[in-house]
Amino acid sequence: MAVLNERQEKIFQELTDRYPALEAVRGDILEAYRILEECYERGGRLLIAGNGGSCADAEHIVGELMKGFVKRRELKKELQARLIAEDGENGARLAECLQEGLPAIALNGHPGLSTAFANDVDADMVYAQQICGYGEEGDVFLGISTSGNAKNIDYAVTVAKAKGMKVIGLTGKDGGSLAKRAHVAVVAPEQETFKIQELHLPIYHGLCLLLEEKFFGEEQS
Repeated sequence: MAVLNERQEKIFQELTDRYPALEAVRGDILEAYRILEECYERGGRLLIAGNGGSCADAEHIVGELMKGFVKRRELKKELQARLIAEDGENGARLAECLQEGLPAIALNGHPGLSTAFANDVDADMVYAQQICGYGEEGDVFLGISTSGNAKNIDYAVTVAKAKGMKVIGLTGKDGGSLAKRAHVAVVAPEQETFKIQELHLPIYHGLCLLLEEKFFGEEQS
């Protein structure tokens, strides 16, 4: 299980205080965080996929990881200097405005590839094809499915595990096949889809906050 620093402990305690239902999956959330922390420490990336509302959640997560969430993630001084050396005034503006990111890709955001593969091969394998192309050993696949039984997520899990990636499931109800196949699954303790989705948001916000504190906290500045 992940070892949190004092500020991370405060973040996590606030999460369970605000959403008491998540106390039941506390250990799973911390294990998901540990997997993500190790991935980023080794220079890996996070690939995320879901359908419908879970598709929107995938994009949401990328938005929190690839730029500042609650912290200002200033670029390293070396990169700032190189930007300025490359292009004077424009480089200085970029050095001021750009922020450090934690690499994350939402697999639903590639309509040209997705529609071509769906038309030419099999729509259920679109995410699996992208895992095949993007994924590397040490990366993480986060599959989001409120039932845990989405076929396209199941195919993607197969490819991710075959490539040596870790798999995190974010699901609900009884967890479905995703909970059985993932290295760790956070199963929101609800049965109805919209209620599961209402708990998914604070879960992934909590994970993003913990990661930001780890990699861009005060001790990193």
